[in-house]
Amino acid sequence: MELRQLEYFVAVAEEASFTKGAARVHVAQPGVSAQIRRLEQELGETLLDRSGRAVTLTRVGEAFLPHARAALTSVDGARLAVDELAGLTRGRVAVGMITSCGVLELADALAEFHRQHPGVEISLREDNSDRLLEQLRDGLLDLAFVGLAGKPPSGIETQDVVDERLYAGVAHGDPLARGATIPLEKLCDQPLVSLPVGTGLRSALDDACTSRGFTPAVAFEASSLLMAAALAVRGLGVAILPESVATDRALGLHALAIVRPKIRSRLALAWRADGPTSPAARALGAHAQRAMSV
Repeated sequence: MELRQLEYFVAVAEEASFTKGAARVHVAQPGVSAQIRRLEQELGETLLDRSGRAVTLTRVGEAFLPHARAALTSVDGARLAVDELAGLTRGRVAVGMITSCGVLELADALAEFHRQHPGVEISLREDNSDRLLEQLRDGLLDLAFVGLAGKPPSGIETQDVVDERLYAGVAHGDPLARGATIPLEKLCDQPLVSLPVGTGLRSALDDACTSRGFTPAVAFEASSLLMAAALAVRGLGVAILPESVATDRALGLHALAIVRPKIRSRLALAWRADGPTSPAARALGAHAQRAMSV
């Protein structure tokens, strides 16, 4: 008894046709018929009634069908187990992350995963959040760390990694440096330093300003949060930064919490709603969710 004979028998039984069954398993009909005949000869019983226009099961065939299905399912499970192990031994995972990502936990999570699965090759790609999400939907990335201001796009699931308020950072000599907070509307006529369009932080800023009826006057688009902070320290504008960056004393900024409204920006782990397809990608996704959940 061969697995292919069981596969052909199940296909013909479920399709009620040798022609359709053969097309389903991508084998010529005479070959399928011959293999099922051999199976019947080995069992010493007829499994299929070929006398009518449609192929039907005999009583023996009805009894045999669930066991044939179970055997094929068992083999598929065994193959899956081997594939899972092989995928964690020599798999590949494509990970995207925003250019300004400075979360040390990400490096720690990747390092720990590499220690557990040294054979998995991990590629990193940096870009803005909007392009990372497109690459994720197109299957070019398995996972991505992206900045979000609102809900993720359709077909994408996320788990928040960092959720922070946005602050305004100014040089200590700036007239705005007298206070600890600043209403959003007071920034409408200020030259701003922000991350580019397409980042989660910029989306949060633009959406908040639009809700207040103005467009932010961005004088400098910086590729990183540290560059934005450096430009603000030199008096070139008001930097829009996450709280953890704006309040970092080493950067030399005066931090102002943005109020009325408060603005938040999130860093999230994102994946396709139908899930990463490779065993290595699924394993890294689960590992990252455990290691980096807020």
